[in-house]
Amino acid sequence: MPLHQGSNHGREPSEERRRLAFNPFFGEADPTAGMTSAPPRHRLPDGPLPPSTAYGLVHDELMLDGNSRLNLATFVTTWMEPEAGVLMGECRDKNMIDKDEYPRTAELERRCVAMLADLWNAPDPSTAVGCSTTGSSEACMLAGLALKRRWAARNADRYPSTARPNLVMGINVQVCWDKFCNFWEVEARQVPMEGGRFHLDPQAAAELCDENTIGAVGILGSTFDGSYEPIAELCAALDALQERTGLDIPVHVDGASGAMVAPFLDEDLVWDFRLPRVSSINTSGHKYGLVYPGVGWALWRSPAELPEDLVFRVDYLGGDMPTFALNFSRPGAQVVAQYYTFLRLGRDGYRAVQQASRDVASGLAAQIEKLGDFHLLTRGDELPVFALTTAPGVRAYDVFDVSRRLREHGWLVPAYTFPANRQDLSVLRVVCRNGFSSDLAELLMEDLRILLPDLRSQRHPLSHDRDVRTAFHH
Repeated sequence: MPLHQGSNHGREPSEERRRLAFNPFFGEADPTAGMTSAPPRHRLPDGPLPPSTAYGLVHDELMLDGNSRLNLATFVTTWMEPEAGVLMGECRDKNMIDKDEYPRTAELERRCVAMLADLWNAPDPSTAVGCSTTGSSEACMLAGLALKRRWAARNADRYPSTARPNLVMGINVQVCWDKFCNFWEVEARQVPMEGGRFHLDPQAAAELCDENTIGAVGILGSTFDGSYEPIAELCAALDALQERTGLDIPVHVDGASGAMVAPFLDEDLVWDFRLPRVSSINTSGHKYGLVYPGVGWALWRSPAELPEDLVFRVDYLGGDMPTFALNFSRPGAQVVAQYYTFLRLGRDGYRAVQQASRDVASGLAAQIEKLGDFHLLTRGDELPVFALTTAPGVRAYDVFDVSRRLREHGWLVPAYTFPANRQDLSVLRVVCRNGFSSDLAELLMEDLRILLPDLRSQRHPLSHDRDVRTAFHH
């Protein structure tokens, strides 16, 4: 979660301004009853408010948030069926950790793990182990911990006195992997981008591995451009490394998005537990798993890949409960919603939903390309996500100008600069999710066509400071 400081907006509003913060109609029976003084913003108020008044104050302030359905920055699900919302409402008071108290919720979690193990071609789905998490970030932390603990057990004579563990990955990984390496004192060895390659190069990754490498991470669906990393080629490069050196480097697949797309749309793509070197996989149920935030999943090929000493067995509420998580209490609603969605859609339903998102993405990318002002880096034919930059001849504006102007129309389209060694490249990225229809895509195109003449008439881009980043890190 982001860190926040206390009040940094100066003094509280004056008493008169605070009084006027109330809508007179918030007084249920008497329009003047509630017009005393609005509560302070940066300390607990002295007394209570009527529920309708508290609701009105919070509701009105939240109107200033962006419209989540028009947020083309986030991968997170922004639409579910009403029935899913009802189920989530019925389960929001259930604590996932209380498995003895809520055994059916625990059973639905177990079924989801079994379904994913089968979907990802575990050698024996009945023996694969896994758990739900709050999202892929926690799932990646757990997978990384398992890799580190297995490496530490193999190197007990050297660690921690002389050996420092490292993790090999592309520089395009999601920030959770940087956090993992920072929090658990692992050296991050990152393969930079080069030329038209915007993700990990398998051979370069293998060359970074040594006896202190706990594992290599492959991304099935890079957040930078929506492309799949070549997981099979990464495993092949590590196979060759083992033949030459004896180093046996396990692979974790970060399938935050792609692990819920590729099984349905790219069935011939080998990236999962069919590759013997893949020891663990994670995904975000709240991304292309089609569930509201926050739920993720972490699975290991077999119990051998998850060290037993990482699993806590807690005598909780009268039962022996094995748990592997970074947190304890969390609502069961999202897990129930995941099971509902698995049950509701099945393989054919997921295939239809993901294909529709990919079709919208590829169609929108093609329309943008026809404008002539933009160059596509990807086309939405892997993840339903594509990245683009301005065409070589465009000098009057840049991607940051486009992002800013689209925001004026309500669209949240991130603009950002790529990492090493492509800091020279700034792009826009468009994420197409279920609920972003072809009609909405056409509305986006209409707004883009409206603002382009103004952008073309600029004397120069307004975003001169290339070090400024937009606040999109999904």
